[in-house]
Amino acid sequence: MNLQPFHPVGTPGQPWGKAEKAQWLAMQRRQRSHAEEVVEPLRALAGDWDVVEYGSLDYADDGHYPLLALRSRGWDDSLPVALVTGGVHGYETSGVQGALLFARGHAAAYAGRINLLVVPCVSPWGYERIHRWNPDAIDPNRSFRQPSPARESAALMELVEPLRGRFVLHVDLHETTDSDESEFRPALAARDGKPFEPGHIPDGFYLVDDSARPQPEFQQAVIEAVAKVTHIAPADADGRIIGSPVLAPGVIAYPLVELGLCAGITGAPYVTTTEVYPDSPQATPAQCNAAQVAAICAALDHVLAVARP
Repeated sequence: MNLQPFHPVGTPGQPWGKAEKAQWLAMQRRQRSHAEEVVEPLRALAGDWDVVEYGSLDYADDGHYPLLALRSRGWDDSLPVALVTGGVHGYETSGVQGALLFARGHAAAYAGRINLLVVPCVSPWGYERIHRWNPDAIDPNRSFRQPSPARESAALMELVEPLRGRFVLHVDLHETTDSDESEFRPALAARDGKPFEPGHIPDGFYLVDDSARPQPEFQQAVIEAVAKVTHIAPADADGRIIGSPVLAPGVIAYPLVELGLCAGITGAPYVTTTEVYPDSPQATPAQCNAAQVAAICAALDHVLAVARP
């Protein structure tokens, strides 16, 4: 077992305690503004959406953050509900900006056909620090279970709970970045006192289906739409993407509920997690945002055409 140092915090082979977590937290720096880049453009949509503050996070000296969602204006209880989430991992920028772009320029096409609930930035502290975790060194996207150790996850589950049984679709917007391999996975190994085992970052877009309830035709419809915007990640030499078998071009699957992942919180029959690759030389930030929008629209179009309630 290789226990050579691979992260500046902690002792190799020993899980972090309070001191190590405090040392890690002291290293984090605010690099952008949630208020300016998320809250202001979100509140500017109030004429077309109902803006809902479903909670807040008070991280003392690290900031106070409102948790905001967009709810369809003219909500119709006779219609099914679709959830779009972004920024569960705050550093994954196109998830946040893609959700806002969809809400601003594309959601109107679905008015009167389906109720939309859009949560552009689940983890605002992580958004500002361009980090995967919250300030407690917890990954919100492994924390969607009761009781949740992550306040971000608990607040979103509370928002969703009254609508369970009515969701037909959930699209959770993510990115896979080079920093996953260079920074975040080494930090995870250090935090848990485990050896870091290098992996491979795929070049391109892919989706994560629910292995407990797969929807291959739905996933493929989304892939086909996104392929018109950006390239789809190929399988590696072993037929895998990030260690998981490729089930169809650009599609892998996880047990969403078992792993405490955001895409498992609604019980919707149609769910997918998008994974954009923003570090590709073939992709621009605008293209990454557009890929997220294409995925949302394709998912909605498929559900409305095939899965009418």
